[in-house]
Amino acid sequence: MDVLYFAWVRERIGHPKERVETRAATVRDLVEELRAREDRYAAAFADLSALRVAVDQELRDFDAPLGGAREVAFFPPMTGG
Repeated sequence: MDVLYFAWVRERIGHPKERVETRAATVRDLVEELRAREDRYAAAFADLSALRVAVDQELRDFDAPLGGAREVAFFPPMTGG
């Protein structure tokens, strides 16, 4: 699946997008796999309350299933104004 990173998440990880082979059942499982890769991922995913996630372009929570998902995007909360 494609994993996209936006704003400071992209800055910490060092690239905007990557193709990931995963057996993760949920977004949270995917995050744990990514955290285990190396320190920059651990830093980007240190505080999940500071992140939002979309699965196939729909806002979801971290317990959302990934079965059949083609894209997961991580980004900070959006503010209006």
